[in-house]
Amino acid sequence: MVPKVVFGEGCFDQLSTILSSQTKEKAPFIFLVDDVFEGNIAFLNRINLRFNDKLIYISADEEPKTSQVDTLVKDIKTEFTNTPSGIIGIGGGSVMDLAKAVSIMLVNQGSAEQYQGWDLVKNKAVYHVGIPTISGTGAEVSRTTVLTGPVRKLGINSDFTPFDQVILDPDLTKGVSKNQWFFTGMDCFIHCVESLNGTFLNAFSQSYGEKAYDLCMEIFLGDTLSDDEMRAKLMMASWHGGMSIAYSQVGVAHAMSYGLGYVLGTKHGVGNCIVFQFLEEFYNKDVALFKKMVAKHEVEIPQEVCKNLSEEKMETMITVALGMVPLWENALGSNWKDRINRDKLRELYSKM
Repeated sequence: MVPKVVFGEGCFDQLSTILSSQTKEKAPFIFLVDDVFEGNIAFLNRINLRFNDKLIYISADEEPKTSQVDTLVKDIKTEFTNTPSGIIGIGGGSVMDLAKAVSIMLVNQGSAEQYQGWDLVKNKAVYHVGIPTISGTGAEVSRTTVLTGPVRKLGINSDFTPFDQVILDPDLTKGVSKNQWFFTGMDCFIHCVESLNGTFLNAFSQSYGEKAYDLCMEIFLGDTLSDDEMRAKLMMASWHGGMSIAYSQVGVAHAMSYGLGYVLGTKHGVGNCIVFQFLEEFYNKDVALFKKMVAKHEVEIPQEVCKNLSEEKMETMITVALGMVPLWENALGSNWKDRINRDKLRELYSKM
């Protein structure tokens, strides 16, 4: 679990105080910041860089890659003799995943692609802090950092992956576009659906999943919340949804979304929505609710993204999805191969 968290409007301004206790002599803090904040002087001044601290802007236009992690680690090691005092990720799920991965790879040998999988990390990560500026992914609390590698899209799943400190300031999510707000929010909703309907469900994950699910219903189908209340509650839904899957697992939508992301570069939240609309067979009630949310907020889900795919790309997409074994086991049990095979996935992808 994340050992320390602060929450509340304006709590981002506690960052300097929080970091002061972690400062090591001649060792900088490295800030990975969503490039949407580039040029926002008022915001950047609140970060309060000191001495040899370094700020690196990160584009969230593409999903994070193992090669991107390797480049960041190489650049940091080249510029600084000492291991950084800490890595701070400020942004959406992609930026936070990069922050987690960089903090791991600074003290573990080889390439990030070697650690895609479960419990492969040997050395404790550098101190790292997550500060979400978009709510829904659960990246701020999860024990995985999802990366696209040369042969697969898969997270570094490890007890060393979670942040040491998280700062949850709902004010930082002001200005998020409607589509981003919806797609990342649906990532949270689908986390809850897949956790609550999974075979790995336990009392711990259920308690978090049910709370996040109820918050999503209030946010996306209710009409009584102010903008401030909506921002705060979605931030809490993201946290609780991430906690739920941390102690269980996701399912069909995420497994298939990884295939879309690897082959087509589809953003994670969008990919989940593309897939989820065709999963009545697995999550009938919740797919119906999802479609109500889409209609209520007048969001367009991309259609026919798999139309005219080459046979090679379709086969790769299927292979990536089938490789997500723990997700299928959670969704359908140990005998999941009785229901899911290459033909079944081809049938589902062809609808998209």
